[in-house]
Amino acid sequence: MSFPETVLLAAFAGGTIFLGLPVGRMRGLTRGWQAALTTAAGGVILFLIYDVLSQAVEPVSAALNSARGGDSPARFAGYAATLGFAVAFGLLSVTYVTSRMARRREVGTAITPQQIALGTAVGLGLHNFSEGLAIGQSAATGATTFALLLVIGFALHNTTEGFAISAPLGGVDRPSWRFLTGAGLVGGGPTFVGGVLGYAVVSPVLSILFLGLAAGALIFVFNEMMAVARKFSLPMVTGVALTIGLFVAFATDFILSAAGA
Repeated sequence: MSFPETVLLAAFAGGTIFLGLPVGRMRGLTRGWQAALTTAAGGVILFLIYDVLSQAVEPVSAALNSARGGDSPARFAGYAATLGFAVAFGLLSVTYVTSRMARRREVGTAITPQQIALGTAVGLGLHNFSEGLAIGQSAATGATTFALLLVIGFALHNTTEGFAISAPLGGVDRPSWRFLTGAGLVGGGPTFVGGVLGYAVVSPVLSILFLGLAAGALIFVFNEMMAVARKFSLPMVTGVALTIGLFVAFATDFILSAAGA
């Protein structure tokens, strides 16, 4: 696959995140629907945390098995240290930045729905950068069919990610199209950048680093979403919605896996 084709496909995979963003402009929702949308998005985020960490741990486990087989343990130590640093930095840096933003708005330490949406977009952007790397690396090594399957799979996943960004905005002042466009670029744009870089550079360490950063940021986002959900005081609604969001995300992943993506 040529470089221009790879760039176009990576842009397509990242651009589908915009399909789920208009949910944030829905109005007239009851408290129950607001709670359900927020926690369903939380279910998607919970799956993504699992998915991201699984991908990040895979090369670390492979390096550990190689070390047990007699290879030098240096590669395992480097991969493990990279993953640990990335998760911690991703979680703590987003926590610090959002806390600073809250103080500047003079609202104490409360996190606004807009900040949750932006935090989600940042975490997904880091995740999608790693996905772009996978697309670029597959195309560069001649695995054209696999690269196309990755594009299709990531495009479908990014649609649900757009929903995860915008769902917490359903009960607040209607976000502008400018805000949603910016959040979409933050969340989906890195897929394009990762595709470009992945075509030129094949680096397991780089993939582990960005997957770890994504996991840390998404852990923060999930915690904040659950804090918002608890304020609705509708435990059964939020519990069912969280389960549905989680199941839908897993079902999508299973379907893509069965198709070979």
